[in-house]
Amino acid sequence: MQQPKTGKGVIFGTNVQFGKGVVIWNYVVIGDNTKIGDGSCIGSFCDIGKNVTVGKNCNIQAHVTISNECVLGDNVFIAPNSSLLNDKYPKSGLLTSPIVKDNVTIGGGVTILPSVVLGENSVIGGGSVVTTNVPSGKVLMGVPAKVTMTKEEYESRRKAFIGAKQDKGEN
Repeated sequence: MQQPKTGKGVIFGTNVQFGKGVVIWNYVVIGDNTKIGDGSCIGSFCDIGKNVTVGKNCNIQAHVTISNECVLGDNVFIAPNSSLLNDKYPKSGLLTSPIVKDNVTIGGGVTILPSVVLGENSVIGGGSVVTTNVPSGKVLMGVPAKVTMTKEEYESRRKAFIGAKQDKGEN
């Protein structure tokens, strides 16, 4: 087992496996039988449940909750204060955890409900509540989250926004 670089107050369950180059910031709890892939970074104050799989090169920022049995693909970005939930009828004990495919971006303050699959290359706008499966390459926003554009439209808008900020010297 690789040993990750860790901050203060990190608690690992039993049989936690880490890939190469994993970084875990302060006050993180990681449950039993969880796997974290190469190059992934876990921000401060995260709670990662039992039997979770985090792929390679994921960036999970501060105050994120990933419930038991969730699966994240490679290159997933989760902004602060987001939650992936796993029990459709809380306290049922019947977990139906979300699945997050490769290259997904999840904005800040997002809630992903149980049983939801986020398709590859999808983007979830900040503050959204995702109640249904997300098609690959789509951008969803709102409560409940709805498709607002394609990933290509998002990247075009993102590029224009960054360019405008750089032109004004607002880095």
